Amino acid sequence: MTCAYAVRGALQKLSGVDKVDVSLNKGLATVTLKPGNSVHVTDMWEAVRKNGFTPKETRIAARGEVVGGEKAGLRVTGTNDVYELLSDQNAPKALDEVRREAGKTMVVEGILRPAKDIKARVPLVVSGVRRQ
Repeated sequence: MTCAYAVRGALQKLSGVDKVDVSLNKGLATVTLKPGNSVHVTDMWEAVRKNGFTPKETRIAARGEVVGGEKAGLRVTGTNDVYELLSDQNAPKALDEVRREAGKTMVVEGILRPAKDIKARVPLVVSGVRRQ
C-alpha cells in the first residue's frame, strides 16, 4: 500500500467527503466535500497525522454566519465551529468587507494553518468573500 493510498483512504472515510485526490510529489491532498457536509478541518488534519504526515496550510471556502464586528468571526454552517477571522496581507480589504456583513451568511475563503498544539484554536486568514 502506498502512502498516497493510505492518506486518500483515511480522508475518504470521513463522513461528508465526496472525493479525494492525493499527490505525494506536490505534498497536496485535494478534498471535495458533499453538499451539506459537517466535516471539521481538524478531523482531516488528524487523518493526515495518523498516516505519518504533518498537515500544512489548508485552503477552504466555508459558508457561515459572520459574528462580531471589529473582532469578526465565522460560525460555520453545519458544524457551528467558530473561526476568528484575520486579514490576509495579500487581500486586506476582504476582511473589512466581511466585518461590514455581521449577522449575514456568507462564503468566506481563506487559509487555516494547523498549530503545533492540535487543540489550539486556529484563525481563518481571509482572502476572499462571496455573498449568499
